[in-house]
Amino acid sequence: MTYISIGLRRYVEERASHCCEYCLQPADLSFFPHEVDHIVAVKHRGTTDADNLAFACWRCNRYKGTDLGSFDPQTGAFSFLFNPRTQQWSFHFALEDARIVGLTPEGRTTANLLQFNSEERLAERRRASSSS
Repeated sequence: MTYISIGLRRYVEERASHCCEYCLQPADLSFFPHEVDHIVAVKHRGTTDADNLAFACWRCNRYKGTDLGSFDPQTGAFSFLFNPRTQQWSFHFALEDARIVGLTPEGRTTANLLQFNSEERLAERRRASSSS
């Protein structure tokens, strides 16, 4: 396991406004604590610095693992995953009611691999939106 200083963890969390940078789940609504994710895993020569770290809910972090990409469910072609450091969320995704819809190959691939629209995650988003 790679050491990430408390200051760097705090910076990553605050930069993300305390929300998962993949699915936008607020940390204060999550049963398990959010985590700092290496966007490019250390095993793929990713660095432990602010430019390669994202704040992620435990589900997104587990589903992503060390993956860099997968196959676009619409085209079947390989696509890299969404990178919250270099890409804008609203360009790659849209929120339609409780569903997160991928708009690009990266968006569709990420939404599929990270299982953004599983029944459990949809129910969480519905509960969150009804309490706001």
